[in-house]
Amino acid sequence: MSQIDPPQSLSRRRLLATGAATLPAIALGSPRPAFAATVQTSGVVPAALAQYDTVLKTYITDRKISCAQLAITKNGKLVLARGYRYSDDPSVPAVSPTSLFRIASLSKHITAMAIMRLAQDGKLSLGTSVATLLGLSTTADPRLKNVTVWRLLQHTGGWDRDLSGDYLYRDHVISTSLGVSLPITRDHIIRYAGGRPLDFAPGSKFAYSNYGYLLLGLIVEKASGMSYESYVKQRILTPVGITRLRLGRTLKAQAATGEVIYESAGTSKTVTDASGAIVPSPYGGFSMENRGPGGGWLASAVDLVRLARVLDAPGTVLNSTSIGRMTAKPEIGVSPDGSWYGAGLYVRQVTGHLNTWHSGGLPGTYTYLARLQNGFTYAALFNRTEETGTPDFDVLSSLINNTTGKITSWPTTDLFPRYF
Repeated sequence: MSQIDPPQSLSRRRLLATGAATLPAIALGSPRPAFAATVQTSGVVPAALAQYDTVLKTYITDRKISCAQLAITKNGKLVLARGYRYSDDPSVPAVSPTSLFRIASLSKHITAMAIMRLAQDGKLSLGTSVATLLGLSTTADPRLKNVTVWRLLQHTGGWDRDLSGDYLYRDHVISTSLGVSLPITRDHIIRYAGGRPLDFAPGSKFAYSNYGYLLLGLIVEKASGMSYESYVKQRILTPVGITRLRLGRTLKAQAATGEVIYESAGTSKTVTDASGAIVPSPYGGFSMENRGPGGGWLASAVDLVRLARVLDAPGTVLNSTSIGRMTAKPEIGVSPDGSWYGAGLYVRQVTGHLNTWHSGGLPGTYTYLARLQNGFTYAALFNRTEETGTPDFDVLSSLINNTTGKITSWPTTDLFPRYF
């Protein structure tokens, strides 16, 4: 994969929607030359939940994934927190339940929470024109004035990467078109996009847009008067005791303390300079600095399931109105399978609950977060993604759901105090 949630994954996202429907569900880099005979683990798996451990071990050995995490909460309590390492290479670090991974598009619900908090505090109206908020020119396409904050959140803004490409992966094209040097910045991307027409009338259909979430990050800065990262840390993360999350960097030498390495069979022409050097895709094949609001955060699985509790605890970060907005149906209605995209989350109505979920992908990254009925939430993070010749990665949700249907008793001990 060369893109975050690339166009060809849209059909597979429909499978993920099915997998998050109900519990239980129906079961279903360059590779390193040698892998350890056994998976090295850290953290806690109570005996009652050992089946999840088996699922993850089998999943990573089948796919030759060297670094992984799984965290599960039940009724707000952390009941499983696990790190996995599967490699004979001494350069692959140990993985703990608090190691940091690039989380790719799981970043989107973090940005959506920030937008909702700003609206909750009276600093932003979700119906406001983005062009008005950010001072964007509508000369290339007057319809841009009809792109609202709501439409960015729900991917109905007018950009379709299947038609015009994903602007966050056109570094070399943008550099040449604008006559600017690599690396390009967010401002360069916006200038390039602003000179092109929209692909469809805003509000008329769904088309997944990383560019839309780049704009949402700028809106957070405009409305708050703070940097995007600072606002998220202060107003979204700190109230729930999360301190590890941070924005990632492009190069391996810039990795954060405790961050895993990323592996991929792919190579790319670097976007960090004009040298034309061919680099491993996870390190220079795309810009993490420009990913930010749509795909740039680093986190651990235990951080993500802790943050997910915000949607079940009105008043912690978001009030009931804001939480309702996170899962609201878009103006275009629901998809044929009954799911819809809310604000940074896929949503499905089941009896007595709104299930929410999202996946993320980058070269060297696959992530999945689901908040399901019966008080069950999980996050799984990996340092590889599906590539040519590898088994299907998207079966994970079905495997986890099937296992959940077999659990007969749940631990009552809360592991959160160990990690926060």
